[in-house]
Amino acid sequence: MINSAHKYDVSEILSPDSNVRYAIPKYQRKYTWRKEDWEAIFDDVCFNPKGHFLGSIICINQTKDANAAQELDLVDGQQRMTTITLLYAAIYKWLMRQEADLDEDQLDDVKRIRRRVLFGKKELRVTPSYHGNNLVDYRWAMHRCGALADAEKPANVGNRRIMKAFRYFLERLNEIENGSPKFTIESALDLLTNLNAACVVKIEVSSHSDAYVLFESLNNRGVPLSAIDLIKNKLLSEMEKRGLATIDENFEQWNTLLNNLGDSYKIQERFLRQFYNAFRHDENITVGKAPKATRSNLIQIYETLIEKDPKSIFDKLRNCSDLYARLIVPDDDDNDPELTKQLEQLERIQGAPSYAFLMYVLSRKPSQQLLVDLVKLLVRFFVRRNVTDFPNTYALDSLFMDLIQVYHQESAESIAPFVRFVRAKSSDDDRFRSALHGDIYENNVGATRFLLCSLEEDQQTAETMTDLWKRDDKNKFIWTIEHIFPQGENVPDCWVQMIADGKKEKAKEYREKYVHRLGNLTLTGFNSKLGNMSFEKKRDRKDRNNKIVGYKNGLAINNDLKDRDDWSVDAINTRTDKMIDRLMTIFSFESIAAES
Repeated sequence: MINSAHKYDVSEILSPDSNVRYAIPKYQRKYTWRKEDWEAIFDDVCFNPKGHFLGSIICINQTKDANAAQELDLVDGQQRMTTITLLYAAIYKWLMRQEADLDEDQLDDVKRIRRRVLFGKKELRVTPSYHGNNLVDYRWAMHRCGALADAEKPANVGNRRIMKAFRYFLERLNEIENGSPKFTIESALDLLTNLNAACVVKIEVSSHSDAYVLFESLNNRGVPLSAIDLIKNKLLSEMEKRGLATIDENFEQWNTLLNNLGDSYKIQERFLRQFYNAFRHDENITVGKAPKATRSNLIQIYETLIEKDPKSIFDKLRNCSDLYARLIVPDDDDNDPELTKQLEQLERIQGAPSYAFLMYVLSRKPSQQLLVDLVKLLVRFFVRRNVTDFPNTYALDSLFMDLIQVYHQESAESIAPFVRFVRAKSSDDDRFRSALHGDIYENNVGATRFLLCSLEEDQQTAETMTDLWKRDDKNKFIWTIEHIFPQGENVPDCWVQMIADGKKEKAKEYREKYVHRLGNLTLTGFNSKLGNMSFEKKRDRKDRNNKIVGYKNGLAINNDLKDRDDWSVDAINTRTDKMIDRLMTIFSFESIAAES
C-alpha cells in the first residue's frame, strides 16, 4: 500500500533541483487556513530549533518512468504545503528588497527560493485546486512576490485567504518593536534557514484507494502518550524510588490533581506550562536554561524539577491545581457570583493565556474585588487582542509573566498599576476601531460572537434576559451568528436585486467586501431557517407554531432591523459605525475603575 514514507527537510521536499511537482486535485476543498494557522507555522519556524516537525503529507505517485518529471497528487497536506510556499514567497519578496545589501552567497540562497516555488520558469511547484479561486489567487501571490513573471490579477483577490496569508507573512517580517524593525537581513536569513531545515514526513502511495485506507488508518489509531502521561510516569516512579509515601497514596494524590483539571489533555498540559511560568521566579522551581515553559521543553523542565525534589514539586502542583480549578470552572464554590460572571466572560473571549497570571494572584489570596477588577481588565485586553491580533500569540506568555512581576512588586490592592501595564501592551483605540471596521467574522468567528453577545447583553434588563451562551444537547450554541446579506458565493436573485439593483457582478463585489462586516451580522436562534431568504422573509419569519424567529425575535440587537424594508451597503456601514461606537465604550479601559 505504501510505496515510501520518509522524513525530509522542507528544502528537499521543495528542492530547486528536483523534477517533482505537487498537484492538489481539482476536487479538493479551497484553502481554508486562518490567521491562527499562519501564526502557528510562522512561530514554529521562527522560534523552534532547526528540524522542527511541520507535519505529514500523503501523495499519490503514478509515475511509471523514474527519469521523467514526477507530478504527485497531493491528497493530504494541501493547506500545509500551500502555506509553506506562501511563507517562502513572503521571505523572497522581503529579502529581494534588500538585494543590494546581500553578499553573493546570501543572494544565491534567496534566489533559490524562486526555484523552490516554481518548476522551471513559468510552472508552479505546488499547484492548488481550482475551487474558490485558489489557483488564480496563488498565481497572483507568486507574481506579487516577484517569482512568477506573468499573472492576471483576480477580482477581489485581496479579500480571500491565500492573499491574506501572503500579506500576513509580510506583515510579520515588517513588524516594528520598540521603534526598530524586528527583522534584520540576518534574522530573516535565519528564518529562511529554519524553514529549509524544518521537516515533513512524505508518504507516497500508488492509488486513491491506498490513500483513503491510509488516511483512515492514520486517523483511527489510539491516542499516543501525552506530555502529562510521561511526566506522571517520571514523577510517580521517582517518588516510589525514594520511598516518598506509598504507591497508592501518590496515585491518589495524582488523581486528585487530574480531577481538578478535568479530562482534557490540552488543559492538563496548559496547566503544567502555566504553573512553571507563574512560579519560575521561585528559586526552587526555576530551571536555568528554560526562561519559560513551551510545548517543546515541557518534559525536560519537569524531568529536571522531579529529579531535584519530587515531593516539593508534587505538593505545589497539587495545591495549584485547586487554584486552577477556580479558573477553568468559574462557578466553583470559592468564587463569588460576580467573579464567576467575569471568569465566564474571560473563558468565552479565549482568555486562557492569562490563567498563569491569575493562578499566581490566587496564590497570594487577594481581595475578591481586586480579582474581579483584574478579570474585567483581562477581558478587555483579550477582546482587543483577538480582534486586532495584537500582541502576537507568541508574546502572550511573556506578557503575563511580566504582569506577575507587577503584582509581585505591588503591595496595595489597587487596579491602577495593572491597568497602566495592560493598556501599554494592548491595542490602542485607533487600532481597535480600525479592526472592528474590517472583515471581523472572517478573521475570528469566536471573538465576533462574543462582541455580538456583549452588545445584546449590554441592553438586556432582568425582564428581557436571554441566555445567549446556552447550548443544545449536541453542545452547539443555540444562538448563532446570522449574516443579514447572505455569505454564500452564489448571491440569490432577490439579494442581487435589492443590494445591487440587479447587477450580479456588483452584488458579488459587495459580498466579498461587506458580508463579514460587523453591521451585517446579528444573532438568531434559528440560523438554518433563514439562510438565503430575502430580507423581508428573514425579518418576518415565524416557525410552525407561529413563534417569531426572524429579526422581530425580541433581541435588542435587532431593533434597527425589525422595522426596515430593505438592506443596503449604506445600511451595513451605518449599523457598523453604531455598533463600534458602543463597543468602544463597553470595552474601554477607563470604565474599569468607574465600575469597581
